[in-house]
Amino acid sequence: MRFINNRHLPLCPAAGFSVGMTDAATLPVVDISGLASADAAERRAVAAALDRACVRSGFLYVTGAQFDRALFNRLLATARAYFAQDSAAKMASYIGRSANHSGYVPVGEERFAGSPVDLKEAFDVNNDYPHDDGRRPLLGPNLWPAMPGFRDGVLPYYRHLSAIGAQLFGAFATALGLAEDHFAPHLRHPPNQLRLIHYPHAPEADDRPGIGAHTDYECFTLLFATGPGLQVIAPDGRWIDVPQRPDAMVMNIGDMMETLSNGRYTATTHRVRKVPDERYSFPLFFTLDYDYVVAPLIPGDGTRVYPPVASGAHLFHQTAQTFAYLKERRARGELVLDDAMPPPGSFGRREAAAA
Repeated sequence: MRFINNRHLPLCPAAGFSVGMTDAATLPVVDISGLASADAAERRAVAAALDRACVRSGFLYVTGAQFDRALFNRLLATARAYFAQDSAAKMASYIGRSANHSGYVPVGEERFAGSPVDLKEAFDVNNDYPHDDGRRPLLGPNLWPAMPGFRDGVLPYYRHLSAIGAQLFGAFATALGLAEDHFAPHLRHPPNQLRLIHYPHAPEADDRPGIGAHTDYECFTLLFATGPGLQVIAPDGRWIDVPQRPDAMVMNIGDMMETLSNGRYTATTHRVRKVPDERYSFPLFFTLDYDYVVAPLIPGDGTRVYPPVASGAHLFHQTAQTFAYLKERRARGELVLDDAMPPPGSFGRREAAAA
């Protein structure tokens, strides 16, 4: 997947959606191929392009020679086979049975505050650490399904994109005026998460939200999807569609990168619209080590104040407010959250979205 550095493409409304946009609305496209170069000047050029794109928009397309399309195809084939199983086979690896918030997510398990139940199922994969120390609830061994070939179809993609994510962290450090390897010591045990999401064929789907409006909790996300449905909020509060690009991944800024950049980059609110066609979506969420304290690394303009938060604690705090099994643990008193943590919706643009 490769494209011209920092070129812009028009966003066109998907067929059947009542919420559109003007022809002037665009998302940046950044070719990150140079991040794999031994030439520091090439890496700095990509960092500059990434910075321009992220200042302009919390969402962008990224392309690059380092992306291995064969691993994308293998992941999709694995997901198709897994979600084609009956409910009992999938529930055998229900996420509520895991030690590190990994496993099968049935329809209705995950729900953002104020949003309707979405017709989707998922399988969540974390970095497959061999041991669980009991203190960091997002780290530990994955709860893998019994399906032959599942792990072999998923882990190579996870590791491939994780290596590209490390390159991107280097680019962000450069863009923020830090040493290129600033984040490297804090990428040893991150609770990065890959989600395999399946939206079944739904001929009755109408033009209304699917996954509720939200920002991503982590630093940034790389998304590979098979069909339309993703929407982002524009500066004027309208929802605009993100068209599919077969040669690119979608990238977006999350809460933690907004904090690290002191608001230079903004976590953009987004949602998924209900579409009738079957759809698969594979976001990989990138963050820093569980105990890394996320705080602004550069001066800001003083309009927003970002209190420091521990990376993993922030991520788990947000997650615990959307998953049913974690809500049940809270109700039983088995899980207590820190009320001082930023609540969901604390980041991103302040403009109200159009209905």
